[in-house]
Amino acid sequence: MKFKDYYDVLGVKKDAPADEIKRAYRKLARKYHPDVSEAADAEDRFKEVAEAYETLKDPEKRAAYDQLGQGYAHGQDFRPPPDWGAQGGPGGGFDASGFEDSEAFSDFFESLFGQGRRPHAGFGGGRGPARRDGEDITAKITVSLEDAYAGARRQISLDTSEPGPDGLPRRKRKTLNVTIPKGVTSGQRIRLEGQGGPGFGEGARPGDLYLQVEFQAHPRFEAHRKDIHATLPVAPWEAVLGATVPVPTLGGNVDLKVPAGASTGQRLRLKGRGLPGKPDGDHYVELRVVTPKAPAAEVKALYEQLREKEAFDPRSEGVKA
Repeated sequence: MKFKDYYDVLGVKKDAPADEIKRAYRKLARKYHPDVSEAADAEDRFKEVAEAYETLKDPEKRAAYDQLGQGYAHGQDFRPPPDWGAQGGPGGGFDASGFEDSEAFSDFFESLFGQGRRPHAGFGGGRGPARRDGEDITAKITVSLEDAYAGARRQISLDTSEPGPDGLPRRKRKTLNVTIPKGVTSGQRIRLEGQGGPGFGEGARPGDLYLQVEFQAHPRFEAHRKDIHATLPVAPWEAVLGATVPVPTLGGNVDLKVPAGASTGQRLRLKGRGLPGKPDGDHYVELRVVTPKAPAAEVKALYEQLREKEAFDPRSEGVKA
């Protein structure tokens, strides 16, 4: 038989910590799960990844595998030592009944830990059904800024899997009611306990579903974490003389004092008017001076007078427009 380099299967180094091995396994298991992967060898790859993880996740079994694998490369002809698996020997005391994976293991795995027993899908040999907790699932959910500000209830549908009569997973369409909490931000995850992948075997718990929030594009606002940014058009005379103008926010209109002498690009802050939280976010407006496209004759005459009386050149060196 051929030696299997389980580290190579998971794409990690031999000194990888346990949490890195777990992350690699979950990523590959999702990639090659027969319910979602279109790869021709998805089922074989899924089993190989699961077998590698079952070996490396337990410190004692990993140590035994490391001891045995010294000097072997992936695919090299392999035969375990004669005393491997004997009580007190290099692999003494190990058997596959301690493993929880529900897929069949390879001959290589059986030669290390199986002691002649081969589990079939969903069962742990002579010890009854194997137990495996369900995997956590991550999906995306698009949320409006208004729902993020006030909170909301949403109904979503997504494809999941559940154990079929044969113990293998099968696809199922699930509809869930989701609470969007006030102040949720883009990139934040909403956890739905027990709504992830199904567990296999008696006492196995299902995984959790994590909904990663993405903000829907808004015609007026843009969110930077809990702060809201927007552009506020002002008339030339409002910028020159100053004015109090209504500003739309997620919580409704708020009066904002534009200081005299304001200019395009200047930013003003409405404290605590962003997304709620601890502390609340702020609402920032960037001023944009807008001139009338077709001023009336009387207004145009006033501009002519202003040009004659005001010696102002915005292009002069050192003058900021």
